[in-house]
Amino acid sequence: MTETPEARMREDWNARAREDANYYVAFGRRGQPSDEFFSTAEEMVRAFERELRRLPPGNLRARRALEIGCGPGRLMLPLSRHFGEIHGVDISDEMIRLAREHLAGVPHAHAHHTPSSDLAAFADDSFDFVYSYAVFQHIPYREVVFRYFRETRRVLKTGGVARFQVNGLPDTAARYDTWNGVRISAAELAAFARENDFQLLALEGASTQYLWTTWRKQPAGWFERLASEPLAEPARLTRITNTYSSEPVAPARGRFAAVSLCFHDLPADCDLNGLEIRIGGEPAFATYIGPPEDGGLQQVNALVPPGIASGLQPVEVSWLGRLLCPPARLRVIPAGPSVPRLARTSDGIDLLSGTRIVTGSVKLVIEELERPEEFAATVEGRPVRDIDHFCIDPRVPSYEINFRIPEGVGPGPARLEICLGRRRLGPVELEIATAGETSDGPRN
Repeated sequence: MTETPEARMREDWNARAREDANYYVAFGRRGQPSDEFFSTAEEMVRAFERELRRLPPGNLRARRALEIGCGPGRLMLPLSRHFGEIHGVDISDEMIRLAREHLAGVPHAHAHHTPSSDLAAFADDSFDFVYSYAVFQHIPYREVVFRYFRETRRVLKTGGVARFQVNGLPDTAARYDTWNGVRISAAELAAFARENDFQLLALEGASTQYLWTTWRKQPAGWFERLASEPLAEPARLTRITNTYSSEPVAPARGRFAAVSLCFHDLPADCDLNGLEIRIGGEPAFATYIGPPEDGGLQQVNALVPPGIASGLQPVEVSWLGRLLCPPARLRVIPAGPSVPRLARTSDGIDLLSGTRIVTGSVKLVIEELERPEEFAATVEGRPVRDIDHFCIDPRVPSYEINFRIPEGVGPGPARLEICLGRRRLGPVELEIATAGETSDGPRN
C-alpha cells in the first residue's frame, strides 16, 4: 500500500513530538523548559502583531484567527489575547495533545488535529487572520502547501489578512523530506496572489529561507477589475529615506541598499503585483506596503536595483501602468568594500547553547562573504571536519557554515581560528562539552 503524503508527515512529526517537541518546534536546545520555550515566541509574536494593524478596528471579541501548523501552541497562547476565538491545526495528533494541555487555561483557544492536511473543518469566510510560521518549510510536497494557500482563500473573510513564511531558497534538491521541505519563490507567491485575487502586501526575504508574504483577500475578479478602473487622485510622495535609517541616501548594493517611500493618499487597493518602482530607470523590487499610520501615511519599501550608478537618481512610481505620483530623486552612494564579519557562532544543533558546543558540531554565520570556498578553520590547531556551507542571503551576501569539531579535541575551553584566504577572523573562544553531553540532530 502506497504511503500518503499526510501519513508520512504525521508519522515523522508524531515521532519528533514524542522525542522533544519543544526542540523540534523552536530549535533552541534539547530538553528546553516550558517557560524558556514559550519565551522564544516573543519576537515572532511582535511581528504578527504588526500585521494585525491591517485589520479594521472593532470589537476584538468578534475577531477569529487560525494558525496552520500550530504545534504545541507556542504562538497561539500569546496571540490569543488579540482575538475572541483562535484556532490551530496540525497534522500531528501528538502536537495537538500538547497544544491542548498548554491552552487549557484559554477557553477561546482551540487546537484541532487535521489528518488530511486541509481546512475542511472550517466554514467559508470565517476568519479575520490566518497565519503560519516554520511550517511550510518542512512540508515536502508542493501540492500540500498550495492546497493550504487555496484553503486560506476559502476560509478568510473578504478583507481578512494572511501572513505566511516559506523557504524561498533556490530549488536545488530532487526530493525533499519532512524536515527540509519544498522551496517556493517570491515569483510563485506573487503569481498565486494575483491569480486568486489576494492583494499582495509583503514579499520580504526573497531568495532566503525566511521568505515572508502578506495577503489581503479581495472579492473574486478584483485584480481584473482594477486594470479597467481610472486612477483616483494622485498619491503624494512625501519623502524617500533609507529603510534602515532616516537618512535620505542608499548605497548601491549590500545589506542597506533598500529604501522606504512614504506616501499620503496611496490608493487603498494598491498592491505589489500592480506596483512598479524604478530607480535610475531600473526596476526596483518592491517588498512591503505598510498599513496606514496616524494621519494616513503609508510606507512602501523597495530594494535598490543591482548595478545602479551612484549620484542623484530619478525615482518613478507607477501602479497598473499609470504614474502614481510625480517623479522624485534619491541620492545613491557608492557601496563600501565587502568586509567579512562573523555574525553568529553557536552549537550546530542546540542553537541556544551559543559557543558551548554540546553536539560536536558548530554553526557560523558570516556576512559579506564573497568566496565561501576559501573558508578554513582550526580548533586548538587541528583542522575542522565535514565543512558545508550555503548562502542564506544573496544580497549581503551571508553564508551559513557548518562543521564538526576535530577528533582529539577534548572537553574544556578551545580556540577556534578562522581563515578566509589570507584574511583571519576571530579567534573565537569555545567551550567543548564532555562526551556524555554530545548528541546529534537535524540542522535547520
